[in-house]
Amino acid sequence: MPPLVRGASAAATTAITSTFTARATRLAPAVRAAATAASALLAARLSPPVVGPAVFTSHARSLSSSSSSSSASPPPSSSSSSTNPSAASAGYSLGAATNAPPPPPPPFPVSSPPLRPAADLPAGAEVHPVVIVGSGPAAHTAAIYSARANLRPLLFEGFMAAGVAAGGQLTTTTDIENFPGFPSAVAGPELMDRMRAQSLHHGTSIRTETVARVDLSRRPFAIYPEDQDAPVFAHALIIATGATARTLTDADMRGAAALWQRGISACAVCDGAAPIFRNRPVAVLGGGDSAAEEALFLSRYASAVHLLVRSPDRRLRASKLMQQRLRDNPKIHFEWASRPVEARPLAAADGSPTAVRLGSLVLASTADPAAPPRELPVAGLFYAIGHTPNTAFLRVDAAAAESATPYRLQLDPDGYVRTAPGTSLTSVEGVFAAGDVQDKRYRQAVTAAGSGCMAALDAERWLDAQGLHF
Repeated sequence: MPPLVRGASAAATTAITSTFTARATRLAPAVRAAATAASALLAARLSPPVVGPAVFTSHARSLSSSSSSSSASPPPSSSSSSTNPSAASAGYSLGAATNAPPPPPPPFPVSSPPLRPAADLPAGAEVHPVVIVGSGPAAHTAAIYSARANLRPLLFEGFMAAGVAAGGQLTTTTDIENFPGFPSAVAGPELMDRMRAQSLHHGTSIRTETVARVDLSRRPFAIYPEDQDAPVFAHALIIATGATARTLTDADMRGAAALWQRGISACAVCDGAAPIFRNRPVAVLGGGDSAAEEALFLSRYASAVHLLVRSPDRRLRASKLMQQRLRDNPKIHFEWASRPVEARPLAAADGSPTAVRLGSLVLASTADPAAPPRELPVAGLFYAIGHTPNTAFLRVDAAAAESATPYRLQLDPDGYVRTAPGTSLTSVEGVFAAGDVQDKRYRQAVTAAGSGCMAALDAERWLDAQGLHF
């Protein structure tokens, strides 16, 4: 029977199940048992759903808050209708989404900053439900979801933060072919312009200011933009500042700047399948697992992949398994103790150089400084020498370290924000992290956008659990 009659009246439920059971008693014992079980299942389907105490408590708190407010607040979303026991045991009180299994508790202690007395807030202070720091796919997705939840987010997109324009790493790329919805590719700057426009359309306030530091010792949290003494306050804070790929400068390799995104890239997964690299030799700079993964990925498209290992002792930092995979791939060639010192453009038909795209690399030996440099013809150079998470503004200075220690965000040894697996929860209650600032594994625009959605939903449920409705 189709489950379209859920919520039928008690009388109707009793009549239907009684008839079904009566017919079952006239059947053979084996068939009767099966029919009786089906009758019980039918009764369960017809019965109205039971509202648990957590759901009732959440909605009662929402109604109480709404009735005491001078202006009507929107009803809480269905995604914030129960309490997550796993997160609560770690110091969080979250509303869980439908019947999804709760995430595991954070593998680190969670601090819960005390409330900031209203008297401590400066006169005329800006207090926002949600403040988002960042300007990439994670930040704008978090902004879109927060705005649609009537949280009126404020987003600090930064002014050349980490040396990159607002929009993050995607503003330095050309055609993006692996972001859903663009069958003919989309330029990185255009994609970020569209995301920014969508954030504004839904009601996000955007400021082109860089955040210098934050104070997480009390709630609402204080956010200090550069060159401003007065902070902005936030009940919930979403960190989505990303990570910057480490690259070579012209001081390291001549021609690095002129040929950036003209054959030189920092993301093989993003750019490796482009036509300019297909069936042509390319190079990867690095010796760790990331370099190995990029070399193996590029071997699907390139005619040859030259792995440039700068270490003079001819050693790879990659795991033994990845090293064996590299050696087993006939397309991958090791260029031991080699560093690129010049990137040369492809020569035109008449022999004159042109800056259209990369044509070759000049390699110098790191083991023998007296060895003459050599030229390696390649169509592409992919940096795989690591990323730097943009978390400098989260670090606490030495003078304030002792008092602020319990409320500092925990960072991993590489400087990435630590989050509980499967969530955006950080070590400070009310602070959430999304995108590459907490993801050193995938580092893709689409995964960053997904984690931005997670952060917005987590923030919304957390605010609801605190009785904060806007």
